[in-house]
Amino acid sequence: MPLKSEIIVQETLERLSVAAAGLLAMRARACVQQKGRFTVALSGGSTPQGMYKVLAQEPFLSEAPWPRVHVWWVDDRCVAPNNPWSNYGAVKRHLLDRVPLPPDQIHPMPAEMIPEQGARQYQDAMMRHFGLKAGEFPAFDLILLGIGTDGHTASLFPGQEGLEEEKRLVIAVTGGDPDVDRLTLTLPVINRARHVVFLVAGKEKAGIVRTVLGPEKTLMPAQRVQPAKGRLTWILDQDAASLISAQ
Repeated sequence: MPLKSEIIVQETLERLSVAAAGLLAMRARACVQQKGRFTVALSGGSTPQGMYKVLAQEPFLSEAPWPRVHVWWVDDRCVAPNNPWSNYGAVKRHLLDRVPLPPDQIHPMPAEMIPEQGARQYQDAMMRHFGLKAGEFPAFDLILLGIGTDGHTASLFPGQEGLEEEKRLVIAVTGGDPDVDRLTLTLPVINRARHVVFLVAGKEKAGIVRTVLGPEKTLMPAQRVQPAKGRLTWILDQDAASLISAQ
């Protein structure tokens, strides 16, 4: 692990959710104070949903600087927003519909387009938002990630060509469970973030957490998340962290 990484273990998923919400809100306030806005890329999955629900409640509902927050997505499945598989739809239900976030500061992936076209459109939107030139990459203030039992993160799966992408910001891939078309940020984008946070919960994730956080390099996708100039934080519940001491 890089020297700047940290591991935070919470006793339960509920406490993990509160800790993650507090970190995100604190980071948002600091960025808004420093530069006037906070830009975050969110993930789907069951673990962060608790954090989204906490953020939509007090004290975060009132204290987070929602009018200055810009929300993007790490990845999404190419389905309609009302589909249960939609990462955007899940965040919308649990968070976006409940907080005073300006609609034009919500940037969902164009998941209903032809995947390659959607990837290009999302990349173009990101380049405009960050004021990028060709060949440049954005620096998100915070990127929220999860991890699969196979070591994948975002929609970057073991053995796929997308792991080696070095030029594009967003790519179309197919895989995962369910095995469908997806859009995802690339590793160069993730690794330029100012702060990357993994949220991991559950006994079924304990083995992969031990492997990814272990001393040996396995080149699993999650292990390739190494922010060059940013922080890397893992927030785990006790179940997910249960095998770390057994390394």
